[in-house]
Amino acid sequence: MGISRRTTLKLAGLTTFARIAGVSVASAEDRHFRHALTLFDDIKYGPDFKSFDYVNPAAPKGGKVRLSVVGSFDNLNPYTFKGETGPAASNETLLTSSLDEPSTEYGLVAESVWFPDDWSSVVYRLRPEARFHDGTPMTPEDVIWSMQALRDSHPFYNSYYKNITTVEKTGTHEVTFTFSEKGNRELPLITGQLPVLPKHWWTGKDANGKPRDIKETTMEIPLGSGPYKAAEVKSGASVVLKRVEDYWGKNLPINIGLDNFDEIEYIYFRDANVALEAFKGDQYDYRIESSSKDWATAYGFPALKDGRCIKEEIFLKQVEGMQSFAFNLRRTKFQDVRVRKALNYAFDFEWANANLFYGQYTRSRSFFNNSEMEAKGLPSPEELQLLEPLKDQLPAEVFTMEYTNPVSSNATERRKNLREASKLLAQAGWNVTQDGNKSVLKNAKGEKLEIEFLLDSPLFERITLPYQQQLELLGVGVRIKTVDGAQYERQTQTFDYDIIVGSWGQSLSPGNEQRDFWGSASADKNGSRNYLGIKNPAIDKLIDAIIFSKDRVGLTTACKALDRALIWNYYLIPMWYIPYERTARWDRFGKPDKLPDYAIGFPTIWWWDEGKAKKVAKG
Repeated sequence: MGISRRTTLKLAGLTTFARIAGVSVASAEDRHFRHALTLFDDIKYGPDFKSFDYVNPAAPKGGKVRLSVVGSFDNLNPYTFKGETGPAASNETLLTSSLDEPSTEYGLVAESVWFPDDWSSVVYRLRPEARFHDGTPMTPEDVIWSMQALRDSHPFYNSYYKNITTVEKTGTHEVTFTFSEKGNRELPLITGQLPVLPKHWWTGKDANGKPRDIKETTMEIPLGSGPYKAAEVKSGASVVLKRVEDYWGKNLPINIGLDNFDEIEYIYFRDANVALEAFKGDQYDYRIESSSKDWATAYGFPALKDGRCIKEEIFLKQVEGMQSFAFNLRRTKFQDVRVRKALNYAFDFEWANANLFYGQYTRSRSFFNNSEMEAKGLPSPEELQLLEPLKDQLPAEVFTMEYTNPVSSNATERRKNLREASKLLAQAGWNVTQDGNKSVLKNAKGEKLEIEFLLDSPLFERITLPYQQQLELLGVGVRIKTVDGAQYERQTQTFDYDIIVGSWGQSLSPGNEQRDFWGSASADKNGSRNYLGIKNPAIDKLIDAIIFSKDRVGLTTACKALDRALIWNYYLIPMWYIPYERTARWDRFGKPDKLPDYAIGFPTIWWWDEGKAKKVAKG
């Protein structure tokens, strides 16, 4: 299940409306509206709670936090997949998540919610006080328009909300979503993640009299409804957000202790190395380090030694998803599983971890690493109930072996793995021939096996270059192409690549987003996250098993079954993960005594500490 921005409220008084679209009930009074929804477990915070346990309700308001982004932006519309989007606008969602529960959402724009026992629909009652930054109230008409506009404008929303058949106004402040299927527990919650957009603004005209189009990029600041709005935009360089003093939701229990900074500035850097040096020079305040080399070697500067800057590893209860060299199965050369498997044998993770990553990483072996959903050992009887009917469509190893990656911990193992890779390539019809003084792989048509790695960061060049050497020993022709963020986005959105660094984060409650990751219907939709181009009916059925799970045990079982089916198809070359966040910050901020289980919460639940800031300034 995707997770919304933040997080609920007490049960409001009920307004009675007899008609509920598509739902057969005796009367509106039979409906028990709730202040929150959860996927399987109990709701932690009751209808009369005052604030979340992980916030400081008395956190002071004020100060400024500066954050960095590597790249650029040419668009301020977050609801199109076109262009690179800057953080200029946010629109509040119907529900919002807490940070210390895996699958619970509380009312934000919606004050309360109801759904029938068969999960065939969901009804939201909107807060009368909810409004956009121009003072216009949010209405059921805005909700209805938002759903249709987002499905039309972005492949993610099209896939995520494909099971919503109708959206209707069923009261002055009430809207009802009817689903195409029953029993999908997640649909009410993911419907609650819908951002409510201002219909009057998006269907209006800009300052030049040109009609706005949510499907297109724009540098006009869209009308929002959240706690911040853009105050200053420097195209491609920076965005300053200012806290909205009269934000309509600031006194809701879900928002107490949140959004404490007066200003949030996003500063863009074209190069990751420049961004790191800028942090050392106090040009921004906080970073999450993605480079193991830099984490090990680049933080010896004076401010860290004298305590003005803090380097901290923060452990979280989170699923470590899959990062990989991702094949584009739309390319004919990758459609033979033996080729994909051979390229995995050629990847020397052990050398890379020791020589490039300072031993910080664990090799990924699952799409749900570090969680109860990771497939281990042989399939359980419960998993086999899902897998057996698909036996003819799945690799035999799914049923007989536990997946392990090839290991190259020494020269002997490395040579052995390359021999196995060469054998697999020959079986797939790729044989070594001489091309001048160079050995190359060719098929029966005389075509060379050539691969291009498309990268968007020089950081991955140092990982790909040693891999290139191994592949060239096999006779594979390799090209490494590093492009800027805008070009990378264009090529990945249209699936114009051989191999990319593909990454799929996972929540603690996977669900409908798996269709966008691996589902057949998303494979040919530009802008989807099915980067691999998977079209596999067995995978589709296992995704449905996740979505229609009736309890947590069933969800975990279905995830393990899907994990096995994905990993044994060798759709990608697994990379690595770490079970913590590597963070560094200038010590100007306060934070709650105990951070939530599932997120760092920076900057949302942190605050400006004037005393600390003065000490940093004196240093």
